[in-house]
Amino acid sequence: MMAEDGDDMDALTQPPAGERQARGFVARGLTKVYGEGEAQVHALRGVDLVIAPGELVVLLGPSGSGKSTLLNILGGLDRATAGSLRYGDMELTNLDERALTRFRRAHVGFIFQFYNLIPSLTAEENVQLVTDIAAHPMAAADALAQVGLSDRRRHFPAQLSGGEQQRVAVARAIAKQPDVLLCDEPTGALDSATGVGVLQALAAANRQLGASVAIITHNAGIAAMANRVFHFLDGRIARIDVNDTPVDPAGLRW
Repeated sequence: MMAEDGDDMDALTQPPAGERQARGFVARGLTKVYGEGEAQVHALRGVDLVIAPGELVVLLGPSGSGKSTLLNILGGLDRATAGSLRYGDMELTNLDERALTRFRRAHVGFIFQFYNLIPSLTAEENVQLVTDIAAHPMAAADALAQVGLSDRRRHFPAQLSGGEQQRVAVARAIAKQPDVLLCDEPTGALDSATGVGVLQALAAANRQLGASVAIITHNAGIAAMANRVFHFLDGRIARIDVNDTPVDPAGLRW
């Protein structure tokens, strides 16, 4: 179902009916400006949105539309220039750097287009980097089992395919059992068949952990797996689509 032009934007930014909001995101008027004077770049221009606990959303839009900037602010990697961002009962825009680090450590898992694995460590050891500092982690072997890599856990990154390396990155992110998974082009460097395997791992984490999942992508076909799709243009949310029946990643058409 697609929201019609002219609908009230505040209503559009509400989560699906019945979703609890104890640990969801609520953003109001988020603005991000880089640089000064004539060199200013307005990456976000007053973004309003809500992401509910356990919701899977996709952020679509051209390069430079503000998607990655928003994701970095949601994850506490960057700060808004203006506006409000709440996560549960925390006002993230008021937190100092130490508190933001605690927020990231306790609540957020990150997955990027490039896997950022340490070449000299096995798949299991790469995941253990996170489990060693997380408060309530699952075992690294269990996280790898969730992404179908039990038989590859003692292999080094150079011995793994690109899709397997990305699934190790997913396992590393979910191993600390985060409330939120933020994914920036997680399938951007993968072919469609391999990408579907990564998306299945993310969908499983959404179901099994109850984590909110936000996926940035240029691939419009991935949108069908989301509860809602945020279309970005020029630093704003131009449209929001609601999927009443999200598609399993295996059924996506690329």
